[in-house]
Amino acid sequence: MKSRAVGAGLVLLLLPVLLRAAYVRGFRPQPRYTPDWQSLDSRPLPEWFDKAKFGVFVHWGVFSVPAWGSEWFWWHWKGEGLPQYERFMSDNYPPGFSYADFGPQFTARFFNPDSWADLFQAAGAKYVVLTTKHHEGFTNWPSPVSWNWNSKDVGPHRDLVGELGKAVQKRNMRYGLYHSLLEWFHPLYLLDKKNGFKTQHFVHAKTMPELYDLVYRYEPDLIWSDGEWECPDTYWNSTEFLSWLYNDSPVKDKVVVNDRWGQNCSCHHGGYYNCQDKFKPESLPDHKWEMCSSIDKVSWGYRRNMVLSDVATECEIISELVQTVSLGGNYLLNIGPTKDGLIVPIFQERLLAVGKWLSINGEAIYSSKPWRKQLEKNTTSVWYTSRETTVYAIFLHWPENGVLSLVSPITTSTTQITMLGVQKDLKWSTDPEGGLLIYLPQLPLLTLPVDFGWTIKLVGVE
Repeated sequence: MKSRAVGAGLVLLLLPVLLRAAYVRGFRPQPRYTPDWQSLDSRPLPEWFDKAKFGVFVHWGVFSVPAWGSEWFWWHWKGEGLPQYERFMSDNYPPGFSYADFGPQFTARFFNPDSWADLFQAAGAKYVVLTTKHHEGFTNWPSPVSWNWNSKDVGPHRDLVGELGKAVQKRNMRYGLYHSLLEWFHPLYLLDKKNGFKTQHFVHAKTMPELYDLVYRYEPDLIWSDGEWECPDTYWNSTEFLSWLYNDSPVKDKVVVNDRWGQNCSCHHGGYYNCQDKFKPESLPDHKWEMCSSIDKVSWGYRRNMVLSDVATECEIISELVQTVSLGGNYLLNIGPTKDGLIVPIFQERLLAVGKWLSINGEAIYSSKPWRKQLEKNTTSVWYTSRETTVYAIFLHWPENGVLSLVSPITTSTTQITMLGVQKDLKWSTDPEGGLLIYLPQLPLLTLPVDFGWTIKLVGVE
């Protein structure tokens, strides 16, 4: 015992020397993040997120069973009592049918996680974000605090979050988990609301246990928080959770979070900003951000009453992707699977169209940075991105005269200009007024590498 005590004392004496030596060799102690926004917001965003640029969002849950109106079906029906939802229920379901009765019908019978992951990979997605729990409270994993209202106890009898996670990560895509802080009709949440959110019964019994469970169980790359808007972050204990996440969790070095951690947080605090659904800034923001958008413009969850005019076109999607990345954002494109676990053909077609476009133009998207100029309007809209010394000009409409005029790039003696997907260099000249004239390839439109959104690669410009 005496020799062990002497040894321990010797280590304590030598510890400052050992630490100093380690520091000289390049070791730097990781900062500890305290549970306040000033400290949490100082954490550098893990690099993988900015490089990824494009991800797929998946809204899937019990709301996929009625599949009518939107994923807010339960709230519109019972929270607001909207007549059209009451009529839908009386026309299609027996008297006394409750929302819980939809649970067993959420079968996921045809859910094949590998097929989904193959589709997302073919779409060019670098990350996938799945709904683990929407505002209805049903969890797509066996949450220990959601008894008999989770995908293991009811409906699929499967761990949907775990199955998709394995398939996604096997293909080297990052895996994100969407999680709603609130639940519309949970008795403890309603009790806290009645108490003016001065009590935190729901947070202690439900929200926080689920967040910790998701992190320990699945080690996600991203946590996409939502459902924060009725309460401040102090009610949700957000800063305590995030300080643990950044300091001590198994994902502390890689995890990325968004900004929905309290009604006072959106566009102000968190890892990156969503600001609001389908947020489109008009100029380059000074903070990393993400635009989430849905192929079905009306809903995030699958709807049986979706019509073709509600579906974003390939041109609209690629245009949003280009504009978002040019302004320094990531683009998260949503699909809603059916209750059976199928992704309907129109959603598959749109995702594959994005993948085809990225297979040609991905060089201008992935790992790119905003250039000194983001948008130039001439005879067509041109959006710029850059990678190191290379500049990319993505134009959305083909000029009628076949000549693309650019004002922003300044040519040098080493300037080279090509179009992604076309082998040979393009001819160009300088406009007497200082602009750059690029003579586009004289090819039939059908033989061009893509149908919409062409990328000019400019090397050796300032």
